[in-house]
Amino acid sequence: MKALSIVVPCYNEEKILRETHQSLMSLLKKLIASGKISEASNICYVDDGSQDKTYSLIEEFSQQSNQVSGLKLSKNKGHQNALLAGLFSVQGDWVVSIDADLQDDISAIEPMIKAIQSGSEIVYGVRDDRTTDSIFKRLTAELYYQLLSKLGVEIIPNHADYRMMTQRSVSALKDYREVNLFLRGMIPLIGFNSSIVYYKRGVRLAGESKYPFKKMLSFAWDGVTSMSTTPLRLVTTTGAVVFTITVLLSLYTLRIRFLTTEAVPGWASTVLPIYFLGGIQILCIGILGEYLGKIYKEVKARPRYIVEKTCGENFRN
Repeated sequence: MKALSIVVPCYNEEKILRETHQSLMSLLKKLIASGKISEASNICYVDDGSQDKTYSLIEEFSQQSNQVSGLKLSKNKGHQNALLAGLFSVQGDWVVSIDADLQDDISAIEPMIKAIQSGSEIVYGVRDDRTTDSIFKRLTAELYYQLLSKLGVEIIPNHADYRMMTQRSVSALKDYREVNLFLRGMIPLIGFNSSIVYYKRGVRLAGESKYPFKKMLSFAWDGVTSMSTTPLRLVTTTGAVVFTITVLLSLYTLRIRFLTTEAVPGWASTVLPIYFLGGIQILCIGILGEYLGKIYKEVKARPRYIVEKTCGENFRN
């Protein structure tokens, strides 16, 4: 039997963490009793610099059971870094990552285990519908996945960060050393045999979403600029299109100027090109600036996270 490690990133989850822990422990005991996983299986909570009593609860859970461990990051480094810290720290043969809000159906872990036993190295948890989302969120999510696909990003539609990985695939992920993380796009690049388990996503039972619209928009943009260079190519294409349009406008302006009496002297030849070219230049500079900023972060190669303290056992040496 293989050991299963469940990695749970947490940020200000005091209101729901106790209920989450009870559900995960019940599942763990059930899987152990049925012989699907070994008794060495465990849960690892990663506190991403919470400002409430989240880590105190994690310490309490670790004292109650040697199957529970916790990491506390030195400051809030973001969901992706917290998730990575957990993945790289646990020692289970199979590793599941799941959010602390209980919206992902934990009963999908059992079919994930079956898929791993059948030869998959990575199993993606994918929502089978988005009925729990608002119409706006549903439409924007669908458009976003379509956009990433068009830009050449390998991504699983309607998959967030609910997945199971073997230690082999986690070890392969360590070779991806970029600071700008977008795990949903990085993990499919590993290329090992993978499969999908569909599940129904529930509603958050307590606490607040850690991804308000502004943060979701920023995360979406990070996904595009971290995984695709197509926007840079679009800058070149835009330049060519603008040049063509400028030539046509110039011909049109000359026609009005010399073949008709309708022209306002100096207006078309001055105002239109300034507005048009100025707007395009600012847009292109902005896109270039986004990529330059990411290069700046990568070149500095600062640590993606720093572990302040730990509790419990079950960590890699």
